[in-house]
Amino acid sequence: MNSYFSVSSSTGKSTGVRGFEYGADFITLYFTSGAIYSYTYDSCGSSHVETMKRLADSQSGLNTYVTKNKPPFAWKKS
Repeated sequence: MNSYFSVSSSTGKSTGVRGFEYGADFITLYFTSGAIYSYTYDSCGSSHVETMKRLADSQSGLNTYVTKNKPPFAWKKS
């Protein structure tokens, strides 16, 4: 798992994402709540997955993107 260190520009607090990992056609997000969500090309489309990968790599905006767009996930673990 790669760590995610983004801080909200509006609140100054850490965002809800603590880490991520991805492959060719998926991204899995690890949240500070302990929940784990995996998104795949099949569940939400390549555009969402590739955008989330880009945001994860840039360490900025990932939690906001997921919250606003609510891409369908392939699976989750609470």
